[in-house]
Amino acid sequence: MADRRNPRIGVLSALKAEQQMLLQELLAARPLQLHGQRAYHRGRLWGFDAVLVLSGVGKVAAATSATSLIAEFGCEALLFTGTAGGLGEGVNIGDIVVAEQCLQHDLDASPLFPRFEVPLTGRSRFATDAAWSQRLATASQQALEGMLGDLAGHGRLRSLGIDSPRLHRGLLLSGDRFISGPSQAAELRALLPDAVAVDMESAAVAQVCADYRVPFAALRCISDRADATAHIDFDRFTNLVARHYSAAVLRLALRGY
Repeated sequence: MADRRNPRIGVLSALKAEQQMLLQELLAARPLQLHGQRAYHRGRLWGFDAVLVLSGVGKVAAATSATSLIAEFGCEALLFTGTAGGLGEGVNIGDIVVAEQCLQHDLDASPLFPRFEVPLTGRSRFATDAAWSQRLATASQQALEGMLGDLAGHGRLRSLGIDSPRLHRGLLLSGDRFISGPSQAAELRALLPDAVAVDMESAAVAQVCADYRVPFAALRCISDRADATAHIDFDRFTNLVARHYSAAVLRLALRGY
C-alpha cells in the first residue's frame, strides 16, 4: 500500500444480501449515482474512500461495473466479495477462498487460440494483486477465528452444520454457467486440477483490471459444493454466514487487522 494515502477502492458484490452489511457500514459522502442501470454508493468505508456497487450476476455485468468503477469513479483498486462453489478437495461449505489467479472456464476460442486463453492477450490466468490478496487472507484467518470464538457467530455456523471453516488460496474459476452437477464439476477438475472454487464474475473483473493496470483481489465464501454433493439453503446461508464474513474480513483488512 502506498504510504502517501489510502487508494480509492471499488467493492463489487453480485447479490443484494452479499452487499447489505457493507452498505450499513458505509459513511455516505455523495448522493447515490446511477450509471448503466447500476447504483453506485460512494463514501468512507473503514477509513478508505470507497465506491460500492451491486454488479449483478455474470461476467458481462461484472465487467461493465468494474469498468465504471475505474473509468468513471477513479477507483485505484477493486475488491470482489460474495459466494462461490467449492471445487478443490477439502474446500467445504463455510470456508473462505482468496483468489491468487482467475480464469474463465467457459472461454474457448480454439483452434485459433488455446482453450481458456483470452484472445490477443497470450494468457488465460490473471493474477490477483499480491498485496491486497495477502491483506484479505490475513484478515480472513482472523475473521474465521473470531467467528468461531464468538458464541453468536459459532451458533450461526453450527446451525448450518459448519464446524471448522478454513481459508484456501489458489485458482478461482468464473463462467456464465452455474456449476451444480457432478459431471460439470468433474470436467472442470480434470481440465484445471488446481482450481479451488468457481463463481460467475471474478475472472471478468480480473481481466478488466489487468487492462487498466488496477490492483484486484477476490474474496469468496463457499456456499455449496459445485458438484451438488452438499447443498444448503442459499438465502439462509448468505444471511447467517456469508454477509458476516464479507463485512468482518473487509473491516479487518481495511483497518489494518
